[in-house]
Amino acid sequence: MLAEVAGLLGEPARTRILTALLGGCAFTGKELAYFAGVTAPTASSHLSRLVAGQLLVMEKQGRCHYYRLKSADVARAIEGLMMVAAPPPTGWPPGHRVEPALRDARMCYDHIAGRLGVSLCDTMLRRDYVVLDDGGGELTDAGARFLTGLGVDLEQARGAKRRYCRSCIDWTERRPHISGAVGAGVAQAFLERKWIARIPDSRALTVTAGGRRKLAELGVADHLAAPAPRRVATAGAQPAAMPVRRLG
Repeated sequence: MLAEVAGLLGEPARTRILTALLGGCAFTGKELAYFAGVTAPTASSHLSRLVAGQLLVMEKQGRCHYYRLKSADVARAIEGLMMVAAPPPTGWPPGHRVEPALRDARMCYDHIAGRLGVSLCDTMLRRDYVVLDDGGGELTDAGARFLTGLGVDLEQARGAKRRYCRSCIDWTERRPHISGAVGAGVAQAFLERKWIARIPDSRALTVTAGGRRKLAELGVADHLAAPAPRRVATAGAQPAAMPVRRLG
């Protein structure tokens, strides 16, 4: 099975398709063909193989077929491979060629990554709100109260059919951010309260003025750059002028 997955990931067009889906959105085959730089029939063949390899799932809505990553575990594996495939030591520090907006804050499938995700994790570790160990994680009682106060729906997180809380080594920062159902709940709460916003045509995020005030109030270190430009052309970007659908 590992050899089969490695074979699927070894084709550049399929890699571009998987990277485009890392933001957690679903796309049609036509949209993914546009991003991968291949014809629609070629994209259809790649998508069939990725679905058969259990890396993607297809959902039909009306006459449209939408594709998304099968799970957060698939997204986590791809992010991990991106870290392994980072520039060699001569290109240190890691991520130096990454667009500033992506490095500052981005969606890693359904949770916050980049400097913002790492800073949030650092704050929670410093205050003993979370305990991380070997990829796993556990909220303390104080941490649960903290996240509930931010509007995170922990009951929904506990009921999710996935790991409740876990750590994820950040691709660009090389330090952990929080993922799992808890990480997804934090991202959802921040988006709903407009503390962060998605940057069009990218999986990057921008921190709003209200978000910066809230982060300062929480004591989260502000290492983020100035608000990013409207369009970010980089790996993981979403096709321009294409409708984006978020399923589920």
